[in-house]
Amino acid sequence: MREQGLYSWRNPWFRWSVGLLVAVTVVLLLLGFVVVPSVHPDFTAQGLWAGICRAAGVPAEWSGPPAAVERAPWTTGVVLERSMARAGSAESAGHGGTLASTSCTMCHGAQGVSASNAPNLAGQYPEVVIKQLRDFRSGARASPIMQAMAKIFSDRDVAALASYYAGLPRPRREPTSDGAPVPALVHVGAPLRNIAPCVSCHGGVDHKLGTPWLDGMPKDYLVEQLRAFRSGARGNDAEAQMRNMARGLTDAEIEAISAFYAGTAGAPHAQ
Repeated sequence: MREQGLYSWRNPWFRWSVGLLVAVTVVLLLLGFVVVPSVHPDFTAQGLWAGICRAAGVPAEWSGPPAAVERAPWTTGVVLERSMARAGSAESAGHGGTLASTSCTMCHGAQGVSASNAPNLAGQYPEVVIKQLRDFRSGARASPIMQAMAKIFSDRDVAALASYYAGLPRPRREPTSDGAPVPALVHVGAPLRNIAPCVSCHGGVDHKLGTPWLDGMPKDYLVEQLRAFRSGARGNDAEAQMRNMARGLTDAEIEAISAFYAGTAGAPHAQ
């Protein structure tokens, strides 16, 4: 009789506990099926059943066609090949030198080391120069000056320029005089944020085909490019690799990485 009284609606504690359970359940349902889904950028209100399926991770229509997987668009049509990484003949490099002297030195320097905010090209990997010029030519990478310039170059000209710049001595980067530590993102990355270390692709540990040599690059140029990758304003990286890496970087981290790679001794832009 005592148990029947304990679980009876006449017992105020029993009524209160049931009411509290119902209230908590309603709140959790609202959070799970309304509030949380609505903060996602791809959220659309499609009814209760769609919301339940979305929260549970199952398709709303089992018999329908599979939904397209969202992925970052491929914004480059250049397919990298190992043959691009081989410097051309002396004749090709000579042709590239002639083209560079008439078209490139104003921004990229007489010896491929820029005194402005243009990237250094001296010692750059051939396939990097080839890919970027082709992307400028196709419009996959935006720059009013470079797009107009790249359109006048044939494939032979592009290969010759890549061969010429690959043969120039690279600017040196030395440790900073103030003893600033190497940014952790350069050597170890940030695994918990899915950010790989810079040296895993850009040299130091490994070099991935098509990734540029960064030592000695102007700091402002590096900051500008990392911010462009982060915002999506630049998107000529195949499979969105750089966009995925840069998306989680803070302004301070971008500044630190750029300052590290720009620590050049003897380059015109280094003070």
